[in-house]
This record gives sequence, C-alpha cells and structure tokens, in this order.
Amino acid sequence: MQFKTYLFTCLGLIALSSCSKDDSASTPTTPEESMYFPPSDGTNTWETKSIASLGWNQAAVQPLVDYLTLKNTKSFMILVNGRIVMEYYLNGHTATTPWYWASAGKTLTAMTSGIAQQEGLININNKVSDYLGTGWTSAPLAKENMITCKHLLTMTSGLNDALGDDVSPGNLQYVADAGTRWAYHNVYVKMQDVVAAASGQTWSSYFNTKLRDRIGMTGGAWIEDGSGLSVYWSTTRNMARFGLLSLNKGKWNGTQIVNEAYYNEATSTSQNLNQAYGYLWWLNGKSTYRLPGLQLQFNGTLIPNGPADMFCALGKNDQKIYVIPSKKMVVIRMGEVSDPNNPTFALSGFDNELWGKINALF
Repeated sequence: MQFKTYLFTCLGLIALSSCSKDDSASTPTTPEESMYFPPSDGTNTWETKSIASLGWNQAAVQPLVDYLTLKNTKSFMILVNGRIVMEYYLNGHTATTPWYWASAGKTLTAMTSGIAQQEGLININNKVSDYLGTGWTSAPLAKENMITCKHLLTMTSGLNDALGDDVSPGNLQYVADAGTRWAYHNVYVKMQDVVAAASGQTWSSYFNTKLRDRIGMTGGAWIEDGSGLSVYWSTTRNMARFGLLSLNKGKWNGTQIVNEAYYNEATSTSQNLNQAYGYLWWLNGKSTYRLPGLQLQFNGTLIPNGPADMFCALGKNDQKIYVIPSKKMVVIRMGEVSDPNNPTFALSGFDNELWGKINALF
C-alpha cells in the first residue's frame, strides 16, 4: 500500500459569501468575515477554519483525497478568506519540501513586471528592444521592433513556438507580425531580462526584494532547469501565499504590492486572439479558448466544472493555482503529472475532473 501522509487542518467560521441573500429588511445580517494574511516573519503560523463551519459536505472529503492520491498529487490546499480549510501532503511529500511551479510560475513574472512598471522602470507598451537592444531575436529588425513587452505577456510575439525551449536569438524566429498570432511560447521569459536590465539588478534579486520577501515566500528560488530557463521552486504554503496575494488583487495585508489597475488587466482577456488568456494567467468562464501547441480555437469555457470567475496559473505536470474571487477561495495543487499517458503543458483533463470533486464539497 502506497505510503501516504496527510495533514488536514480543520476549523473555522462562516459560510461562503456566495450563499443567497434574503432581501427582507427584517432579516439580520451576519458581519462579513475579514480576510486573513499569515505573518511574513518566517513563522509557521496560519489560521484555519473547519469544513463544518463552512457548511460543506464532510462526506466528499475522502473521495477527493483518494482521487488526489491516485493522480500523483504531492500537496493540496484550499484557502477561504485566507484561512486554511484543507491541507494535505501525499505520496511521500512534506510541508517543508520544495517543488517546482513549472509554467504556473509565469504568473510570478507577470506580477513582477507590473511592479517594475509602477516603479517607472518599464512600460509594457514599449518595444522589447528598448530594454534589450536590437538583435535579441533573429527576426528582421522591422519585425523585431514590433514586439512589445505586452506581446510577451500575452503570448502574441509572433515568434515561432515550435523550436523548443531555447530562447537564444537564433531560436527566436519570425512567423507572424506581433499581435496577429497567439502561441504559447517560452519567449515570455525575456520579460525577466527586461526587468533585470531596467532595474540594474539580477532578476532573482529584484523578484526577491519586490515580491517574494514582502509576502513571506521565504526560501523559494529560481533554479536553472538545464534548458537555459529558470523554474521557480517553493513549498506549497509559499505557492498559497502568492495565490492569496492574487485573490486580493495585488494587496497583501493592507499593502499594495502591485497596483490594482495592472492586476485587473493581468487577470482579464488581454487580446482578441485567445479570450481565456490575460498576462500569463489563464481565465475561466470565456466563450472560446486556445491551447498550447495548437492554432485552433475551441468553443466553450476552459474548465466547465470550475467557477466562471476563476483565473488560474497552470503548469506542466499539473501544477495549479486556482483563484476564485466569488468564493474568496484559493486552491493549490502540486505533484507529478496526473495522467502519464497524456502529459500537457498547462490545461489538462485533470482540471475539470478535479473541479468535479471539489464541487462535491459545496
């Protein structure tokens, strides 16, 4: 029998604010629960709340945990109003073990780019060559100069997405004019170079100072993956901290880390080619969407079982941050690929199956 450890943190407060509202003036109202932020001082303190106090279905918990274990999950968390409702460590993983975010970490680049913009270091509407100089691609100069930072954040650079992870100039080849083609491409990582050049710091130093350390994501780090790209690694709770920051539109315990206007742009449809994509965030509830590696448009919503207002950080092998403003909820999943026969770079069938199990809780 496969060894499984889990930590299920129970306990809590009021039902979700999405419950129906009685319009009767004579009906007393319950004060809305405040948003909670765990301390950023390196301690392990984090408030909890119970499934019972939320009015959720306790009988749905074990089927969810069994499913997560079967699907090679290493950790799973649910926050409501910032408080931990569920926290499980499975398949030998622990609360202190770091794991990679894969492409879910693209959203860290989007957030940090917003910080650099509000500090006046960059403008995402400017062309990338303003910061990196010309020749950062092998595209003709006139075509390269069409590519703005926003094109990198929205996957619309027009560069060839079929040449692998290498983002050296020779591998960044022109396919279409910037803004005319949506294609999931690691060229987004050039935004890290833009921020580094504009700030006069290394990417890691700027990120750590301006984002990581301000919300207590202690110990997380960018690690080279062997292809020349840096992948973010952290504990599950550190991933949850970033999800909580995102739920609160870039504000952490009263401090605006990145301005709300930028965050609203980042988590809304950012271009007219893929409704389900913001600034490196995936968006649920749209009428059409596109997927990595395909030049096809699909009808319907990204994750049919998921809440319509949900936005997501999705990474290879099913690294997930789901943010659901209507439920004041953050859901985290780290682990191995859920279906070894069908690995994906971002969205997978696992997303919809998982949300079927989560919905049973409500």
